[in-house]
Amino acid sequence: MDYERRYEAYRLAVEDYLNGLFTGSAPYGRLYESIRYSLLAGGKRIRPVLTLEFARLGGIDWRLALPYACALELVHNYSLIHDDLPCMDDDDLRRGKPTNHKVYGETLAVLAGLWLALCTAVGPLYWDEENGTLAHWNWANTAIFVVSFLIYLGIITLMVRFAAGQRILPRAIGERLRQHQRNSETSRPAADQQASQPAKTRRTVRAIVTSTVTVLDRWITRGTNRFWKLMLVFFVGWLWVPTTLLAAFGADLRSQIREFSWAWNQWTGLKQPYIGFFSFVPMDIYPTAHYMWPSDPTYLTDQHNVVLTVFYGAMVTFARHLTGSNDAGIVTLAALQTLFAVFCCAAAANRFLNRPWIGKTATDSAAPPQAGGLARFLILLFFMVCPLAVFSTISITKSPLFAFSFVWWFSVWYELVQTWHPAGTRKHPQTPAIATPVHLPRHSFIAFILATSVMLISAKYAWYIIALQIVLALIADRKRWATYVVALLIPTVLIHGGISFAISSGAIIGGDPIESRGVQLQMIARVAQRNPDGISDEAKKNLAPVFNLDQMADAYSQQDADPVKSSGIQAKKVSYKWRTVTPEDMTNFNKAWFEIVKDNPIIALDALLAKCFGYFNVNDQPYVSMDYYVTSDYVQKNSTWIKDYNHDWREHIAGFTRVWGGIPVLGWPTHGNFYVVMTLLIGAAEVIRRRWLTLMTHIPLLLLMGVMITAPANNFERHMLPVAFVFGFVVLTYWRESLAERQRQSATLH
Repeated sequence: MDYERRYEAYRLAVEDYLNGLFTGSAPYGRLYESIRYSLLAGGKRIRPVLTLEFARLGGIDWRLALPYACALELVHNYSLIHDDLPCMDDDDLRRGKPTNHKVYGETLAVLAGLWLALCTAVGPLYWDEENGTLAHWNWANTAIFVVSFLIYLGIITLMVRFAAGQRILPRAIGERLRQHQRNSETSRPAADQQASQPAKTRRTVRAIVTSTVTVLDRWITRGTNRFWKLMLVFFVGWLWVPTTLLAAFGADLRSQIREFSWAWNQWTGLKQPYIGFFSFVPMDIYPTAHYMWPSDPTYLTDQHNVVLTVFYGAMVTFARHLTGSNDAGIVTLAALQTLFAVFCCAAAANRFLNRPWIGKTATDSAAPPQAGGLARFLILLFFMVCPLAVFSTISITKSPLFAFSFVWWFSVWYELVQTWHPAGTRKHPQTPAIATPVHLPRHSFIAFILATSVMLISAKYAWYIIALQIVLALIADRKRWATYVVALLIPTVLIHGGISFAISSGAIIGGDPIESRGVQLQMIARVAQRNPDGISDEAKKNLAPVFNLDQMADAYSQQDADPVKSSGIQAKKVSYKWRTVTPEDMTNFNKAWFEIVKDNPIIALDALLAKCFGYFNVNDQPYVSMDYYVTSDYVQKNSTWIKDYNHDWREHIAGFTRVWGGIPVLGWPTHGNFYVVMTLLIGAAEVIRRRWLTLMTHIPLLLLMGVMITAPANNFERHMLPVAFVFGFVVLTYWRESLAERQRQSATLH
């Protein structure tokens, strides 16, 4: 008993001494917080207690030995922190709490914050298109960078702390709120008897508000708890769009219609051969190198995804045959796309909101809860009012179609994650391995195949995303390999391989590879404009067969690579020598680009950042917003009768969205870059929390951000649609997983 009393005295003394260490603030506040997190996490303190007992036995006042005993405990905690690191035991928990590296971050989170802060800081430089350059970086840009980085890192920290069940509000505020709650609970009975009339009125109002919120929550949940109900919500919510705006489109659709018409004439006997430099054919509008043309040239190309070109063109051609105008076909296409959007969004929302338990038993503690009324309301509100979603329903171009099919596809990935049962591991050997995998229901399996197919025919880069997901899925979930082969690999081989075969056989002309070289073209054009003497004679010689440098410099726009690579049929402005270029010339083009970048690194970096920073800067207004398609000249001036249908209303609604989107902070949610930034921050938090399975599902979002960086235009909103459309579901998933993680930690502690 004497030893137990001494042990308790030793332990309390050690705890008190340790609690007094590392209490400083800046510049080491964050470091000290990390140290104290592990140091004060509990433990028996055996090592310092034994040290103090030996001091007593040696005739020394044990209190004098406290610094030495606690130094031994510090060394021990240092070893535990290192032992938990990913390169060692890779532990998630220590003494029932998340390990130090899980809470206080890893490199990727910092890198995400740095990239976003850089894009925010360079924005003011490139808003001056004539003179903006990194060479003009000054103290103001540094201040913006530092403040932005701290904000982004702060958001990541808050998300991580929420997931870990740690304090989010400052201690003083949190304690004050908890004390207020305790006081209100203890004093309520007496207050009810003695309260003044105003106080009773306030409580009555509060009760009414609470009751109303509860009723609304229940009503929203019941009104959206089935797939058909969600379809009805989306259909009714979007019905005003096709009925009042009819359709929205731009130059791409017009080019596809014209391309199919020329091909149709060719198929039906009207050859219309290429007749010279000034002939007006579709390949002149979006130039396709002559070396890619077969000996007997067709007028059908894969420049705009040949399957969509045929579908759009056939629909419009049929309508023109019946009505004498393209407009009926275009309106029909818009209506069909709206119905497709309704179906895809309803299917995705049903999985995320109503079926989070897929593959789980009724008693499975890992089953996430259904979404509440507030989450449902906010997610549906985005789709109903955000211009990104509203205008996309009727915008006939490849990006909205890809985005809606991606939402559908993404939801099936969620279903797959929810039905994934990992086998036991070294770290968690108690996890039971399953004998047979949980297979997708037939309707989900078919949905997976169809969504994959639509993605492949609407966006050329889709097959890169799908190919990577196949690899990741087969590594993480080998038992369901047949699902991934049939639903992902076979559609990719059939569609992508089929188009490649059609190109090789001469049935169609392939898309010009210059379309994927937007970054290179912008770098060369910017150097040609800003520092023409910085281009060596060797580089000029290699470039001469491919591009006219003077015309590249004249056509250069830092926001958009299209003026350089697709400058139309105006002979005097064409910089890309697509009529005479050869594959060998393109090889030399790459050599010239590398040499130019090496000799002009700052200007080249300027060109890259100037064409992509807006995707990651919430303060930057879109270069081309989705309202462009609603009020483009092709709709308002060059159509047959669409232009006369609610002409002013289209201008009004588009103008309203532009004005609202221009409001600082309040306008951010109307633009795609807001959702790109927030998704990247959530991904950083997921890395810190080591949610690898969820990250595997979210990898396509990161790949889409890579597409944005290499896209021909800066802050082009149609490239951000997939990320924006699934953002609400990503947030909901993070919230659910955080709640589950906190419950597991609580269970471990108890």
